[in-house]
Amino acid sequence: MEHWLGTGRSLDEVCTAAGLESVDTGGLATPDELIARLREGEQVVEAIQFLAHALPKREAIWWAWSCARHSAGDEPPEVIRGCLEATGLWIQDPSDANRRNAYEWAQKADIATAAGCAGAAAFFSGGSMGTPDQPEMLPDEYQAAKTIAGSVLLAAVQDPETAQDTMLDYLARGMEVADRVHLWTPPGAGGAR
Repeated sequence: MEHWLGTGRSLDEVCTAAGLESVDTGGLATPDELIARLREGEQVVEAIQFLAHALPKREAIWWAWSCARHSAGDEPPEVIRGCLEATGLWIQDPSDANRRNAYEWAQKADIATAAGCAGAAAFFSGGSMGTPDQPEMLPDEYQAAKTIAGSVLLAAVQDPETAQDTMLDYLARGMEVADRVHLWTPPGAGGAR
């Protein structure tokens, strides 16, 4: 299958990475067709998981962060606000110091929160997970993507009564990010990065 995604992987490869091996990609030409099929089949969770694995890491972390920030409301608790600020700093400047700071705040906020997952995703985006004085210990290739999906989904289920609509809204935000980074553009076509 042709590699369409900005990450250089095919639909099937991304589905496998996202744990979506049972998703049928047959007859689909592009990732947005797959997401449309998943939406129509009321598999929004799977669509979010797919997109979290398909997007480039920094852009996907921005998506998770924006959803976590939205779900936190105007006056989040101090640790959530601090975590969102630290993650936002990493998005602006993805230095190792900012990556580690985002993770420290993620732990304070609790990694079982949307903000905590977004901060952890920044930490898992690359670089060693050990302290600078230890041998390099890299995260799993898809650890950030799994945490990104978790962040978006945790943000969406803050209010169980509106969770389905919120997931659709957050999926639409992710699709906007995909459009901005030309994720759906095949290599060599106009607009590709």
